[in-house]
Amino acid sequence: MGALNLSARARPWFEAGMPDATGRAPGLAHPAFMLAPVLIGALALYLPTYLDLADVLPGAAGQGHELIILGVSLWLAWRQRRPLAALPVRPLARGWPLMLLGLALYVLGRSQDILLFEVGSQILVFASLLLLLSGVAALRLLSFPLLYLIFMVPLPGPLVDAVTLPMKSGVSMAVEHVLAGAGYPISRSGVVMQIGQYQLLVADACAGLHTLFTLEALGVLYMHLVRHTSVVRNILLAAWIVPISFSANVIRVLVLTLITYHFGDEAGQGFMHGFAGMVLFVSALLLIMGIDNALQWFVALRRPATRMAA
Repeated sequence: MGALNLSARARPWFEAGMPDATGRAPGLAHPAFMLAPVLIGALALYLPTYLDLADVLPGAAGQGHELIILGVSLWLAWRQRRPLAALPVRPLARGWPLMLLGLALYVLGRSQDILLFEVGSQILVFASLLLLLSGVAALRLLSFPLLYLIFMVPLPGPLVDAVTLPMKSGVSMAVEHVLAGAGYPISRSGVVMQIGQYQLLVADACAGLHTLFTLEALGVLYMHLVRHTSVVRNILLAAWIVPISFSANVIRVLVLTLITYHFGDEAGQGFMHGFAGMVLFVSALLLIMGIDNALQWFVALRRPATRMAA
């Protein structure tokens, strides 16, 4: 009898999924196919953590932006699905120590209620899965979505306390000068402002380090998406993110103060407070885009001068 020539469909799933001569796996071992169920399992492992961060469970300690960061990271990874599918499959067993370290941090953080370890461990776990299932090339391709998860990690309490008070004082002072210059009856004592008959306390959520951290995430995402080729432009834009974040916080507190003065305390603490949060991110994004356009003009002027000097 002649040798049977079985098609890929007739071969067993494990044989059809073996890498070919180029190192690619056309069948079920395809990296995009393999990563999907494993990623779902890893996300299920961290589901209680995500519920904590979303303030769903009692005693939650989330800041409100963590799940947005997670969604953005997943979207950034999804955008790389076609390049990921084209990569050769070269699994590395060296991913196991990284996996064990990540799981140990997760267990320690979950059992001892240390969010810094619990949330931060997911970066190590997801990175180890990429190494174990696909290899270094896949880890390099998805490095930015993985590193972007750093913005989910809660900041250490002592650092937050040390930075937040000066930031609140600076924001309060800026708002006082702007409104006093516009003729409003406003005075300030520390982070407490008196405007008309209303007294406002600049809270940590309005001008704290957590808000600055969230706006930093917005700026980093913008820089990643626009992908400027000019190194000077990228460095200058990154340096401007901190003052842009501070300015956006000033705009937010300014809007809340004016709403309270003109429409009352209920409007300032109700729906309009959430609206001011939207103003914060919109103003930050507009400031980033404005600075970016100004830097584009600066770089365009610098190039002819550099060529003439050369």
